[in-house]
Amino acid sequence: MKKNVVLFSTLASFLLLFSCKEDKLVEVVEVPLPTKEEKITIGSPNDVKADPGSFEMTKLPFNYDALAPDIRSLTLETHYSKHYLSYTNNFNKEILSTEFENMPIEDILKKMPLTNLKLRQNAGGYYNHTLYFNILSPKEQTPKDTLAGSINKEFGSFNNLTNQFKTQSEKQFGSGWVWLVVDRYGKLQITITDNQDNPLMKNALIPGTPIMGIDLWEHAYYLDYQNRKGSYIDAFYNHINWEKVNEYYVEALKKVKKV
Repeated sequence: MKKNVVLFSTLASFLLLFSCKEDKLVEVVEVPLPTKEEKITIGSPNDVKADPGSFEMTKLPFNYDALAPDIRSLTLETHYSKHYLSYTNNFNKEILSTEFENMPIEDILKKMPLTNLKLRQNAGGYYNHTLYFNILSPKEQTPKDTLAGSINKEFGSFNNLTNQFKTQSEKQFGSGWVWLVVDRYGKLQITITDNQDNPLMKNALIPGTPIMGIDLWEHAYYLDYQNRKGSYIDAFYNHINWEKVNEYYVEALKKVKKV
């Protein structure tokens, strides 16, 4: 009897899959129901701690659900407590007992050999994610103060900056980052890097100090948006902490002696 039921179900599914209506094939996709309820427990960012080492994770100043529904709690928790934590621990291991162990992260990125792929990936992953999580905010903001004036001067308007940044983010193929940087002349520029590279490294297309960056690896958005990367880019843009970006901007200008 049980075999007959299974056979009947299989036959019915097959007929539905290739059923014809007005001479058009209709595809029917069946999604099996879960056999049991699954509970996902979301923790607290305060519980996440890297192993002892030269560098620590930046503290997330809000709970994992603070950016929902744009970036949901499971995505943010996975990104922060799994990927960022892994990069931090691996980075500390790579520099242990080396010349880089007590060096500032910016100097490591500028001086390290790009042929050391483990160090390159993990140093970049640590720096990039630290900046990413530092510039997220639950509240939507717009640029103010020094940064706002420079954006209007160099891009024409905030809308122009937004459109250019989003366009570059959409065009980035595969895993990587899009950045707003202060270049060596103190100018704001938008640039891209692959994988976990960033504009501080020797291979940068536009060398400069990043003040904002979007993570375009799938781990940053796939649980929420699957292949709809553009929706994630819009969601990210709703949660940029422009006050923090302005702080980074002023610091970067000091480095190039423009303030």
